[in-house]
Amino acid sequence: MLATIKENPIQWLEQHGDYLYAFAVSRLHNETAAEDIVQETLLAALQTSHKFSHNSSERTWLTAILKHKIIDYYRRASRQVSLDSGAADNDLFDEEGFWREYPADWSATPERLLEQKEFREILQDCLADLPKNLAAVFTLREIEGLEAKEICEILNISSNNYWVLLHRARLRLRGAIENKWFGKKTGAKTLNQLGEFVFSN
Repeated sequence: MLATIKENPIQWLEQHGDYLYAFAVSRLHNETAAEDIVQETLLAALQTSHKFSHNSSERTWLTAILKHKIIDYYRRASRQVSLDSGAADNDLFDEEGFWREYPADWSATPERLLEQKEFREILQDCLADLPKNLAAVFTLREIEGLEAKEICEILNISSNNYWVLLHRARLRLRGAIENKWFGKKTGAKTLNQLGEFVFSN
């Protein structure tokens, strides 16, 4: 009941805290920021608990709040760091934004790779190593699934700058994943669908 929710907000942390934290880390790539965002989420949930309609689960409701907090985080961060794209690295992409040549030895299917804990951890490490501006654009686009126009509004950047940043993020991830996962293997097989899954436009 709603009264129980108001009187026992600590239960959210006990029941959903680990999930919310892991979700936040996967989007923010920063453990300290993730902790802060989860705290903001729980506070916002407590303040708006009267609006919880019970049409969805508590976890779904809390995750929706968390997503908004993540977007707010990137909006604030965009005011604190330069979003200058620098020189474009478009030689590896065609005019539609797809790879001209896929990374080496990505012969497994996307589902097979993403099921592997080690690969997921490496992907998160690579995202964490990206400059903040590149990580923001890539995360909002590829993980949160926002449209380009909305991302440009959130980060206060132009459409052209958005596409350059996204290309540069994909380029950095390509090199990082090749180094950390494939060990710079050569004589590669086709990337198959994973390139579409992680690096498509």
